[in-house]
Amino acid sequence: MPPESDTRPGHCPISSLSQYVGETVTLKGWVTHLRSSGKVRFVVLRDGTGLAQGVLVKGRLPGEDFAGFDDLTLESSLTLTGLVKSEPRAPGGFELEVTGLTPLFVSQDYPIAPKEHGVGFLMDHRHLWLRSPRQQAILRIRDEVSRACRDFFHEQGYVLVDTPILTPTACEGTTTLFETDYLDRGKAYLSQSGQLYLEAAAMALGKVYCFGPTFRAEKSKTRRHLTEFWMVEAEAAFADLEDVMQTAEALVRTLVERVLENRRAELAILERDPKPLDAVLTGPFPRLSYAEALDRLREKGIEVPWGEDFGGDEETVLSQLFDRPLILHRYPLSCKAFYMEADPEDPRLALCVDMLAPEGYGEIVGGSQRVADLQILLDRIEEHHLPQESLEWYLDLRRYGSVVHAGFGLGLERVVGWLCGLRHVREAIPFPRLLDRLYP
Repeated sequence: MPPESDTRPGHCPISSLSQYVGETVTLKGWVTHLRSSGKVRFVVLRDGTGLAQGVLVKGRLPGEDFAGFDDLTLESSLTLTGLVKSEPRAPGGFELEVTGLTPLFVSQDYPIAPKEHGVGFLMDHRHLWLRSPRQQAILRIRDEVSRACRDFFHEQGYVLVDTPILTPTACEGTTTLFETDYLDRGKAYLSQSGQLYLEAAAMALGKVYCFGPTFRAEKSKTRRHLTEFWMVEAEAAFADLEDVMQTAEALVRTLVERVLENRRAELAILERDPKPLDAVLTGPFPRLSYAEALDRLREKGIEVPWGEDFGGDEETVLSQLFDRPLILHRYPLSCKAFYMEADPEDPRLALCVDMLAPEGYGEIVGGSQRVADLQILLDRIEEHHLPQESLEWYLDLRRYGSVVHAGFGLGLERVVGWLCGLRHVREAIPFPRLLDRLYP
């Protein structure tokens, strides 16, 4: 497949047309719009890098090529050859004075018309819906966020470690895991986090991260949930809760900066007001302890008993209090995972953190300082009724040179949903897997 910077004579991607004004080029792509006005015909082409308008004037190209226009339909593939001209009124600011047109494959009855379609219909045709300008914009922003995550951790000295998807046990119990038979060796589970394996890698490499798919069999139909989603997770030896909060804030700030710097055109396509994102960069992220968050909720008339975790409704209220992501820390240990370290100043609390995106988008980051003491971890495994045998390798990390360490995970789709201003995370991933959807 030729790269975007293809230098073969006469061929260029639409995104590079500005470099070829006054020259003849060939474009390859799909029809997004057709219009005829007597002896002048117009075809708008997309090739994945942008849109370009081709103008066909009878007599300025071979007759069979001019007649080939009549065969074209929405989403037909074709090649256009012509002279590149600057035209501010045309899509992308340039157009082609066509001297050659060759249909490749003519589309028949393309099902997604330029009209309103229901969500169910569009999800059933997700493989085609991706071709729309809106979905392309979302996927380009997702790509920007993914690359920014990798760049951030590389620059911070983290090493990428690929953790397994098939695991013998769970990080937080098996109630929300997809189970499968692993040949003749019993049960295995699709991973809901690479964290435990990252802890092992951190004891070898110091600072590590993984980036890949995770799976949670939660029977939830909220706008924030998927059964398959992507997370970037980081773990560092000799790090504590404060280190986690600072690193997570720096990462999220970097992601916002990159999207504002490189993807404003896509934000405009989505009609996403950039001002709320600009506000994220105006100062440090606010912080509230769990106890302080309870007080803020009471002020809003919402009572949450001490010891209970916050749900989506509570997170929405809290996130709307600020114009920047909110850092919540030190939840009750009783409602958190077995591996979280207790606060030495109040053992009822966990040294943990959640980050809530503003504008009601909810949790985008979760992390903690991990238990470093072997006996404490053994006690926690027993309290949570977890199988010690399958966690012996994890216990070894405490037997052989344990250190204070901490980490966090960031949900890619939730971040993309927030940055794009999406109502539901299903648009933030190319092919969403939901409670009621496994097709296409």
